Amino acid sequence: MGGLSLYYIQRLLVLLLCLVHHLNPSLAYSLKNCSINYSKDALADVVLYCSERKLVTVPDDIPRDVSVVYLWYNQIEQINRDDFRDLSKLRILWLDTNQIAHVDNGSFIHLVALTSLHMANNKLTDLTGNLFQGLSHLTMLDLSGNNIQSIHTSAFLPLSRLETVILDSNKLQQVTDIQPILQLPLIQKLSIRGNLFPSFETKDLLLNVPSSLKVLDVSDNDKFDKFSITTQIFPHLEMIDLSRCGHVAGWKWDIPDKTLLRNITQLYFSYPLIAFEEIRKVLQSLDSLMYLRLNYMEKWIAKGLLATVCKIPTLKKLDLYWNHVPNLSVKLVACSELSELDLSSTSMTELSKGSIRLMEQLRFLTLETNLLTKVPDDIRTLSSLEILNIGDNMISELSCEDFTNTTRLRELDLHTNHIAKLERCVFESLNDLKVLDMSDNLLWTLGGAFKIGLKKLEFLDLSNNFLLILEKGDFQSLGSLKRLNVVWKHKAFNGLNNLSNLSVSPPLKFENKFTGLQQLENLTIDFINDGFKGPQPIFYYKDFFHLKSMKVLTVICKGYHIGFPFDIPSEMLQAMKHLEDFTAENFYISAPDVDTFQINCQLKSLTIRQTDLSDLDPGLFQPMPHLQVLDFSESKIKSLDFLFQSNLSALKCLKLSDNEITVINETVFQFLPALTYLDLQNNPFTCDCSNAGFIQWVKNNKQTQVVNAYQYTCSFPVAEQGNKLLDFDIQFCWMDVSFLCFISSTCVVVLTLLASFIYHFLRWQLAYAYHLFRAFLYDSRKRKAGAHHRYDAFISYNVHDKAWVYQEMLPALEGEQGWRLCLHHRDLQPGKPIVENITDAIYGSRKTICVITRHYLQSEWCSREIQMASFRLFDEQKDVLVLLFLEEIPAHQLSPYYRMRKMVKKRTYLSWPQASQHTGVFWQNVGRALETGDAPTETADLDFRYSIRGPLRPI
Repeated sequence: MGGLSLYYIQRLLVLLLCLVHHLNPSLAYSLKNCSINYSKDALADVVLYCSERKLVTVPDDIPRDVSVVYLWYNQIEQINRDDFRDLSKLRILWLDTNQIAHVDNGSFIHLVALTSLHMANNKLTDLTGNLFQGLSHLTMLDLSGNNIQSIHTSAFLPLSRLETVILDSNKLQQVTDIQPILQLPLIQKLSIRGNLFPSFETKDLLLNVPSSLKVLDVSDNDKFDKFSITTQIFPHLEMIDLSRCGHVAGWKWDIPDKTLLRNITQLYFSYPLIAFEEIRKVLQSLDSLMYLRLNYMEKWIAKGLLATVCKIPTLKKLDLYWNHVPNLSVKLVACSELSELDLSSTSMTELSKGSIRLMEQLRFLTLETNLLTKVPDDIRTLSSLEILNIGDNMISELSCEDFTNTTRLRELDLHTNHIAKLERCVFESLNDLKVLDMSDNLLWTLGGAFKIGLKKLEFLDLSNNFLLILEKGDFQSLGSLKRLNVVWKHKAFNGLNNLSNLSVSPPLKFENKFTGLQQLENLTIDFINDGFKGPQPIFYYKDFFHLKSMKVLTVICKGYHIGFPFDIPSEMLQAMKHLEDFTAENFYISAPDVDTFQINCQLKSLTIRQTDLSDLDPGLFQPMPHLQVLDFSESKIKSLDFLFQSNLSALKCLKLSDNEITVINETVFQFLPALTYLDLQNNPFTCDCSNAGFIQWVKNNKQTQVVNAYQYTCSFPVAEQGNKLLDFDIQFCWMDVSFLCFISSTCVVVLTLLASFIYHFLRWQLAYAYHLFRAFLYDSRKRKAGAHHRYDAFISYNVHDKAWVYQEMLPALEGEQGWRLCLHHRDLQPGKPIVENITDAIYGSRKTICVITRHYLQSEWCSREIQMASFRLFDEQKDVLVLLFLEEIPAHQLSPYYRMRKMVKKRTYLSWPQASQHTGVFWQNVGRALETGDAPTETADLDFRYSIRGPLRPI
């Protein structure tokens, strides 16, 4: 019985705690509309993702320690002053693609650490003076895609460290609008493309000191008619982008002094919206130009523009992509000083022989996305070439002479061609090559190309080819290879002694051979379901015994895998004592054997997805004391009970999305003391009292983030389908029948004890209170009709004083003065309860005369009578009590009778012993006391010469 009571008391305390927490929901860690991705690095920045949530206001539960916030692609219309309060650690804020039309002044004042603010694609129209107040550390500001028409002159004053400003696609019309930006002390880049400037003329900019600007982008201004720099306000300017500037009639370049552009090293042009002579004039005025980009300039290139370009002595980098000019390469013969050349996306079918032969300093060449059918001959002569990209062409064959002289080549990209085979000698001379990409070709054989040369190759991608056979020793010369991505059907990785990362995509029917990969740390096996249904092929578990350095093992099977050739047995992982990360997706048919990871005590991350884990044995986790990440998504798990005995004290991240969990016992999380990230999305939750504890835990715990918990929906019962799990009202769940019975029985016990206590100690007070209440009711009904008293006075006396009352008092008061007195021996109704008789007598008389003697004070009934008279005095606030002392009683004898002593001290009284010689005067004073009205006073118009004693009442 004691245990049951303790249980219910605990339930009551939980309910009270729930009510307390309900008053302050901001303490909860689970976020209503955002999530924080799990990071293995405990010191990593806290990144909050609130994108694409249809938010109309900034969430009010953003964690205070967040460093990056993504709020893009929502419907936020306004930024309020307190939206980002207390986010003193926030460094990057993304507010792109919302509906923001207004920002309260000082809204960013608390973001003292903010360095990057992105507000592109909103509806801002003006930048007010105090908009950016407090952003003293901001270095990057993006306001592109708004409707900004004006900028207050003091808007950028607080941004003393601002380096980059992007105001693309707004409605600025005057160059003077950007003057506050150019006055910033550290400004480096300004982009104002896509605005409504009719011109850009420095004479309109009145700067006190030259600007520190290095990059200026004024592209996409279709009303542009003039670009003029006539003052020395840009001494540090290095790059100008004039792409798509001007109208059909063209625009004018006005730079009278070439020294004003002495630091210009980069220039971008696209579309011929400037006259041919003007662009030649521009190019001839730039003595320091090193990088030139000309896109969609076919018209001027056809007229011989490249002849002018190639005469620029300082030019080192030339981008000509998106220019569809026949024989484009022929026009580059004179550009012999180039070190970088980009001819991608030019519809080139061949690179004319001799067109780039003289570019002896060329280090970077891009011919990507063209129509080349073979490697250009000129490449053979480019001995300085280091990076070559000829991917996404139509090359079908590589010859041994193609790369004979490109001995300095470090990166070679041949992806997405039609290469079907390789010759043994094709890469023989590429001794410095480190990166080779031949993915997405038609390769079916390697032809021994990797058995010689390529001693320094570190990365090789052969994915998405048609390799049928990999023979032993096919990669034997690749001693430095660290990462390999290949699809193969058979064996052999001999010679790859330094390989650390291997990604392979074998079909289900294969013979593995991983011998020789002693340094392999990261292995990804992406199985291809080729429809194999024959007998199970031999799988050599012993080949994995050599993988002693393995740290990350990922095994993925795509498609239906019934009849799969193997499940990973414990023997396979025995040698991988350093394994830290294991992933098996759509691989196991059922839960792994309990001994599978017996040796892998260093395991930190375990992922088993798309597997039936309904019969999972908790003993599987016993060898994993350091496990931090557990992902069992899409695994038909119905309960979390397996975690009770799992010994996962170090687990930080638990992912159980897309399972069949309906009810969660929240006490399971007591066994996961380090848990900080919990993902239970897309489970069929039951919205009833069985989940009340879990719901309360989600709302109140301050350690574990339950990802998107406020978006969890109800699947059961039918009446709750579609509702949100955390919207379910759990308050009534705590009031079950047994709990109500406990409360009721507790109340009965308490009331019984209280009633016994009251009866024993306060029964007379209660009796009087009862009669007083009745009198009050009676009085309230009769008050308007006026009070009626049967007697002038009720005489309260002790039976020992009866003789004096009858011999002295009655003759004097009734006989001589005619007063109507009530005596309990004579006038009380026989058979009626004593207390009721006394009460009726007191309230039926105008006054009560108490005949005080020692016997009176010792009498219980007399004490009740004077007590009731005193209560009437207090209740009615009328002068209804007359004290008559029949004998002298010293004050110290009145001390035990507190009430009597108190009245004697505060009221005058009559003393018979003092009036024994003047009885006439005494009875006259008594008569006067009976004559006085009902006013609440302690004194009367009495003769104080005789028989009156005691202090007067203080006024």
